[in-house]
Amino acid sequence: MNRSDNPLKRFLNRLGPGLITGASDDDPSGIGTYSQAGAALGFATLWTAIVTLPLMVVVQHICAKIGMVSGRGLAGVLHRYYPRWLLYPAVVGLVVANTINAGADISAISAAVNMFVPIPISVMVVPIALAIVMLQVWGSYRLIVKVFKWLTMSLFAYVIAAFLAKPDWYEVARATFMPQVRFTSEYVTTLVAILGTTISPYLFFWEASEEVEEEKSEGRARLTQRLGATDDEIRREKVDTVVGMLFCNVVFYFVILAAGATLHVSGKTDIQSATDAAQALRPLAGSLATVLFAIGLIGAGLLAVPVLTGSAAYAVAETFGWPSGLDEKPRHAKKFYAVIAASTLVGVAIDFLGINPIKALFWTAVINGVVAPPLLVVVMLVANNKRVMGSRTNGPVTNIVGWLAAAVMFAAAIAMFVLWGS
Repeated sequence: MNRSDNPLKRFLNRLGPGLITGASDDDPSGIGTYSQAGAALGFATLWTAIVTLPLMVVVQHICAKIGMVSGRGLAGVLHRYYPRWLLYPAVVGLVVANTINAGADISAISAAVNMFVPIPISVMVVPIALAIVMLQVWGSYRLIVKVFKWLTMSLFAYVIAAFLAKPDWYEVARATFMPQVRFTSEYVTTLVAILGTTISPYLFFWEASEEVEEEKSEGRARLTQRLGATDDEIRREKVDTVVGMLFCNVVFYFVILAAGATLHVSGKTDIQSATDAAQALRPLAGSLATVLFAIGLIGAGLLAVPVLTGSAAYAVAETFGWPSGLDEKPRHAKKFYAVIAASTLVGVAIDFLGINPIKALFWTAVINGVVAPPLLVVVMLVANNKRVMGSRTNGPVTNIVGWLAAAVMFAAAIAMFVLWGS
């Protein structure tokens, strides 16, 4: 059979920004958060994987559609159609959250490498950060993605590990479909972290910008060529987004399940190191659990950091009208790549504050959970603006789910602050 006639090959070729976004959403911050949730609360947060899936799909679909229809990234749209008092806080919030997240992810990569090579984490963060920046500046991001998204596939080991741990499947089903929400500080803070690491601010900006990059790669370099989107393009994007978010949430669900069935059951309720988190894979990998976990964490981190710093750079460049794009030559997009380098290195500087790398992942997710709701409101305003979207504004169902996502995230963040310390 000719490769072009292979239905699976054709299907995979139609996947793009949505799949990459979904894979990068399972970044070290996500893995750390899900592991901590399972360790601390057992199966009590499994239901969030089911509830957040439609919210994630709709939110990312909206962001992708903004890029496809407007021909601009999200920050570019805000710059063109909205006042500066709305644009600047949105971009600043994104850059701050992304920089902290990138720093935490780089520290986690270093912690994972430390599981192979006994070099202090503090010694490794700078060379790892510099290597990532150089790959972004002088390499092709598409090549990077092709390599490292396969490494993240190792995270599916959690699926097997969860089954091998032989959990009480009745309890698993009850926690998934009949959850008992606890109004405690620990529980609600964990919910905010889960929401923040799944419906993340950087993904809003990233997916819109990458849809624009996809159009540029097809030869539509001028804005006038990119305006609007056909029904077929929208259908392609919907499939791409659903597949990417489903990929993300399957991993998300089973990381919590594996950690709950192993770490929580054994009394290990507080993860202090990468080695602690790796123990959730012991039913599958035994003594090789740390190796398997480290490979997945490194792959996830190397995929996520360019997405984090890249989305920050897209936002800043679009705000000021600078040339941008990860396939641009450095001499053509100096300021764009300078933002990438600065965001990465400031993130690394944070790593030297002596913060536990694994704890940093969790609290980064909490920060994202606080920053995301107001940014999501901005996304919804843009998606319903006829000047931007023409006839492609949100339909009633999309609006209901999108505003529901914003309301849920606001409610969780407010509840966290109310219950803080209780």
